Amino acid sequence: MTNLLNLLSLSNSIIRPINLRIINALSRPIIRPRFNYKIWIQNSKSYHDNEAFGYRVPTTEDTMQDYTKVELSNRIENANLLRLVTAYRTYGHKEAHLDPLGILDREKVTALDHERYGFTDPNKVYNLNGILHVNKSASTKVSKEDANIETILSHLKKVYCGKVAYEFMHIPSASERRWFYYTLESYDKTSLTIKEKRKIFELLTRSEVFDHFMSKKFPQVKRYGLEGAESMMVALEELFEVSNKAGIIEVVLCMPHRGRLNLLTDLLKFPPVRLFHKVKGNPEFPEHLPASGDVLSHLASSPILDYGATNPLSVSMLHNPSHLEAVNPVAMGKTRAKQMDLLKSEKDCKLGDRVMCIQLHGDAAFTGQGVVMESFGLSNLPHFTSGGSIHIVVNNQLGYTTPAQNARSSWYSSDIGKMINAPVIHVNGDFPEDVTRAVNVAFEYRNKFGKDVIIDLITYRRWGHNELDEPAYTQPLMYANIRSRKSVPKLYEEKLLAEDLIVTQNEMKEFRDNYFKFLEEQYKLSDNHKPEANTLKKKWSEMIMPTETVSKLDTGVSREILEKVGKISVTVSDDIIIHPRLKKFHIQSRLQRIAEGKNIDWATAEALALGSLLLEGHNVRLCGQDVGRGTFSHRHAMMVCQETERVVVPLNNLSKDQGMLEVANSNLSELAVVGFEYGMSIENPNNLNLWEAQFGDFFNGAQVIIDTYISSGEVKWLRQSGLVMLLPHGYDGAGPEHSSCRIERFLQLSNDRLDVLNDNIPINPNMHIINPTTPAQYFHALRRQLKRNFRKPLIIMTPKILLRSPAAVSNFEEMISGTTFLPVLGNDNILEKSKIEKVVFVCGKLYYDLVKERQNKKLENKVAIIRVEELCPFPRKDIEQELSNYNNVQEFIWCQEEPQNNGAFTFIEQRLNQILPNNQKIKCISRPISAAPAVGISKWHYIEHLKILDKVFNNI
Repeated sequence: MTNLLNLLSLSNSIIRPINLRIINALSRPIIRPRFNYKIWIQNSKSYHDNEAFGYRVPTTEDTMQDYTKVELSNRIENANLLRLVTAYRTYGHKEAHLDPLGILDREKVTALDHERYGFTDPNKVYNLNGILHVNKSASTKVSKEDANIETILSHLKKVYCGKVAYEFMHIPSASERRWFYYTLESYDKTSLTIKEKRKIFELLTRSEVFDHFMSKKFPQVKRYGLEGAESMMVALEELFEVSNKAGIIEVVLCMPHRGRLNLLTDLLKFPPVRLFHKVKGNPEFPEHLPASGDVLSHLASSPILDYGATNPLSVSMLHNPSHLEAVNPVAMGKTRAKQMDLLKSEKDCKLGDRVMCIQLHGDAAFTGQGVVMESFGLSNLPHFTSGGSIHIVVNNQLGYTTPAQNARSSWYSSDIGKMINAPVIHVNGDFPEDVTRAVNVAFEYRNKFGKDVIIDLITYRRWGHNELDEPAYTQPLMYANIRSRKSVPKLYEEKLLAEDLIVTQNEMKEFRDNYFKFLEEQYKLSDNHKPEANTLKKKWSEMIMPTETVSKLDTGVSREILEKVGKISVTVSDDIIIHPRLKKFHIQSRLQRIAEGKNIDWATAEALALGSLLLEGHNVRLCGQDVGRGTFSHRHAMMVCQETERVVVPLNNLSKDQGMLEVANSNLSELAVVGFEYGMSIENPNNLNLWEAQFGDFFNGAQVIIDTYISSGEVKWLRQSGLVMLLPHGYDGAGPEHSSCRIERFLQLSNDRLDVLNDNIPINPNMHIINPTTPAQYFHALRRQLKRNFRKPLIIMTPKILLRSPAAVSNFEEMISGTTFLPVLGNDNILEKSKIEKVVFVCGKLYYDLVKERQNKKLENKVAIIRVEELCPFPRKDIEQELSNYNNVQEFIWCQEEPQNNGAFTFIEQRLNQILPNNQKIKCISRPISAAPAVGISKWHYIEHLKILDKVFNNI
């Protein structure tokens, strides 16, 4: 400002005189209104109020009151002390003793130098009121009122620069920050009880003995042991116990491969005999089951643990693929589903108070895999939150062979969590007692605020990426350090021996020997072990493992139900002001269709299917980007008041004892959201979960989930899922990325039988893939998902143009009781079928173009068009039944919109050729082979379309 005034005075001869009021205004400091984060969050999220089913947010009270006038006055008077304390709260972690190996650079943090703030008099006493919590004694949390600088610094270093360090000053909520001030600074470290220390000793020792036993018995097996990070066991045991005693009755746990076998055979009660049986090359399930199994490091267990609380703790450990972190959103979804089930039975159930998600991570994957960011993005959304996950990063300070400086751009691997303002607790894994402290703080925060929290457990990896690897190739200095170190269990044994109270040297040796003997006995039993099928229990007990897939069963409902659901699906109370266009073109139009019982369009058929399932007591969740309205503005399952933006879901007003429809408009994510929905689908077979892609090809953002869970979860782990994927598909000139949902990829992932004539091969594919052409077919397919006594993922190629096509409509007669989904739709209107010369097979909307062209050319009695509505499982018998009507066919065509190397042709060709009469072969008419699914030039698109139609009907 001074420079500006000097410039003005020097330039007076050139610049016109300036109003002094402007100069004075510029000279004054700018006072901005205080930003209220809480009000901003509330306003920005007011679009969905709590009347919408499934809209859930943590219900926490702001018990950390703001500073009193006296405290504020003292903070002003002792502003430099406040600055020093704030510096320790902000930067203390940089001087903390967190690295077990001592190889991380720990630069001196100048902000922590008390002399920079003018504290040079060691005898001067400072008022701490409203600045720092220092307990008067270990027996009370009453704060001291005054202290000299030596006492203050000692306390700050003990709290913020020890073996545990904290990052929380980035949290926008002042209340949460104040909670950390008080919780951390008023805590006096008291010694653990003898029982608690004994438990830590036993956990560490069993883990180490297990790794040594595996090394001795299976030296060539990659077991991904826990050596160097044994404190993970202590962290989880403490977390299980403290959460259970606080009221948590279910934990959903996910983790990668590192230390998985240690955890399974100890805390999670997985019998070692089962593990050894598997290691010896045997299946983990009875051999007669239709499964292929998975590797050692993907095994799972779901024990019931007793910690003396009111209710025992049920732990559900999820199977994981080798794609690191992909399991995270699956665990979040399963946790959410458990909570929603509890909400249905216990109305007083609050978000996160009974069920908790624990996610274990590796440091390299945590910072490297995009699914971590996507999953964090879901964590606080009202239709996805589960009241906070506790994340434990088992930080080995090394990826496969990649050191931290090449593995991330951030200082800590945990920094990714700051995108949601999650607090981070760093702890040195060489000090298991401090690990228990870190866990307790983490759980207290999660339980109070219902948000995610991260524990950065800094450890090391005694061996390489696996036990057969040589890490010194790439990290010679690190591993020279590691190989000269005593193990974590040995260091803790020495600590206990020095205390001379807990356990003697002989008792330690005896404990090790006894556990080794136990493992030896389990090993001897493993040759004769008979594994059981750990599947279809509890909520899934009424389901079966099918040997034959059922495609046809009565999925119709009464006309009365159709009329009731149809009317209520567009009925709202008078205080909800509906957009006038929506009222005219959606509500009135639907009411007319329902009254007439005909011309039922796709959106109405969907509402009838979902509403009828709700009336039968099933919960339904429809999730995806913009699903409430629908990408193509066709669905309107939720209606928004034009004056208040209050949201109403009419289908939740069908009856008092109905199931509930949750309309979950998701964030702009596919990978995490599809993983989340899969996780929800594997929890309860009586609920229907649907995920809709904004456009069909957007599913490929979730390809990892589709490959490793949806398509293969049942055959690997015997875990069924009834997830429905709605993929808008159809060539309408939208270009390469908005035309195809890549049918070919799903068909390639299916294990539908190739030898369709061999009736000894069961028809039991891993998923169903359909491309329905009528609303009635869509209606039946959705209802079929919950009417069978087994669950399969259902992939539906949903329409775009057909959503409003007057040709693609259905009548009530196609949906009433006694009707069903039909895998093949034939030509009932052909009078002289013996004159048919050409049969064209097709699926999807192209059917309507073919019918129109056939009519234009007057070839109804020359060309038959057969719609294959269900591609997988291949409907052999239905096709054979339809072909039996045509005895003089000269040519069989498969016609598709997609390029020949895309679409269903390569799947269909091999199967159709086996059943065509007289050894005829199917011919393909399609767009030419292409690297892109569709052209991006509208004229070319139209020319290609005309060529397809011309090729089908020429030479007749």
